[in-house]
Amino acid sequence: MTPDHIEAACARHGLFVMGALEDAGEGLVLIGANADFWPHFIKSAEYTDGLSDPVDRYSKRVVTSMAQGADVSFPSDGPPYAPFIAWALKTGRFWQSPTGMMVHDQAGLMISIRGAIRLPAPLPAGPVRSSPCLTCPEQPCATACPVSALQAKSAYDVPGCKAYLDTPAGADCITHGCAARRACPISQSFNRPDAQSAFHMRAFNP
Repeated sequence: MTPDHIEAACARHGLFVMGALEDAGEGLVLIGANADFWPHFIKSAEYTDGLSDPVDRYSKRVVTSMAQGADVSFPSDGPPYAPFIAWALKTGRFWQSPTGMMVHDQAGLMISIRGAIRLPAPLPAGPVRSSPCLTCPEQPCATACPVSALQAKSAYDVPGCKAYLDTPAGADCITHGCAARRACPISQSFNRPDAQSAFHMRAFNP
């Protein structure tokens, strides 16, 4: 199995290969939600069965099937939790953004890593890339949050964020998704539907 084979399998489920790296002498492929994830997910049994954590359960079922017996890891498994952020940064396709969140060369701030597949052989090094934030002159994500909850220089202010979401003004973020994520020019081209953003926001702030 190669990243190309995994990429082809991902396309059938609204997923894509977000990056690959060498880890402990083996290959590791990170799988994430693609721009067309939502139409695939809402047709799944996990979305309609009324049980908890439907996205995690869908991801585990699909990624485990794609792995064909290879070892898999998921961000929701733990504690202890697998070091997905460290893995992502090692791929050369993720960087820290001015918000403190990671930014991806294709998904922007709309990052949703759904799992990782471990391969027995190391993967070849990918091309050297630079953070897209370096060539984003306005960096609108840095000032888009109405309560400045997301800043690279400080920890994510979760209480401040949730308090804002509980106000009438916070309805825009609840309905359309995080304002900082939406401000990223790359995120805007990744085309996440409002229904998907609202689904995740309800899970974050029920």
